[in-house]
Amino acid sequence: MTDYPNGISSMGIPVLSPLSLLTGGNIFYVNSVSGSDGADGKTTAKALASIDYAVGLCTASNGDKIIVLPGHVETVTAAAGLAIDVAGVEIYGLGRGSLRPTINFTTVVGASMVVSAANCSMDNVLFTGGIDALTNPVHVQAADFTLSNFETRDVTGQTTDFIVTTADADRFKMLEWKHAGATAAGAATAVSIVGGDSIEISNFDIDGNFSVSAIENVTTASTNLKIGAYGTRRSLARTRNAADVIATLVATSTGFVGNIFARLQDNAANVTEAFVGADMQFGNDIIIVNADGEQALPWNGAASTDA
Repeated sequence: MTDYPNGISSMGIPVLSPLSLLTGGNIFYVNSVSGSDGADGKTTAKALASIDYAVGLCTASNGDKIIVLPGHVETVTAAAGLAIDVAGVEIYGLGRGSLRPTINFTTVVGASMVVSAANCSMDNVLFTGGIDALTNPVHVQAADFTLSNFETRDVTGQTTDFIVTTADADRFKMLEWKHAGATAAGAATAVSIVGGDSIEISNFDIDGNFSVSAIENVTTASTNLKIGAYGTRRSLARTRNAADVIATLVATSTGFVGNIFARLQDNAANVTEAFVGADMQFGNDIIIVNADGEQALPWNGAASTDA
């Protein structure tokens, strides 16, 4: 038996059933409130104190899981201070609201969680910027990483680029993401993508003061990039910066953008310029509003013709 015979849910959605916990791999529990990295981490009573230490106990590609208990706080004070460097590790956070496990980046602007091993995942975690001008606190450098049901939040000052990828982050998935950026200027983007194939950013709620754009693809073109939402609801994106750009992508990047409700800062001739991507395909379900008390209008990019 496990400490959770009835399974585990994330934001009301079951993510671990009793059957899924029956794995050939190891299960480690983490709790900064009462845990110790001198413990074995195999039960809640003997929980480890840090996710980073728990990852180090995992075996690559073994189906190992890390269960992070409500109220856990992981303080990251250096570059790669939290290293997801063992392939195939799955990390699940428990709790809702302020009880979700929190990963706080502080002390130096380069403090970061680096994902350098493939096939890992993390669910139901809150990332907070605890120092001004953080550069890349969530840094994805490996393929097939999934972040789901998560939030990124500015607490002290403004994070420059909260999530940053390298060209090795193929098939990176960001699912059910909320970004609560500072209203003051200082941020460049919420996520900055460099290259990569089949990256997906879906079902998001992004709000911040972005001097570049909410979502950026820079330096190297991406292929098969997907940005938007699935199902009946739209993804939301708001920029509070006069730049008024929601997504800007390398001209030769390919993929699809759709099902987005965007809020721009200035009530000006800015709708067409809110989405930039010469080789992308755009759905007709992108709508934009640029002033309070107004109804959104469809994004007015070039329309396809039956020709």
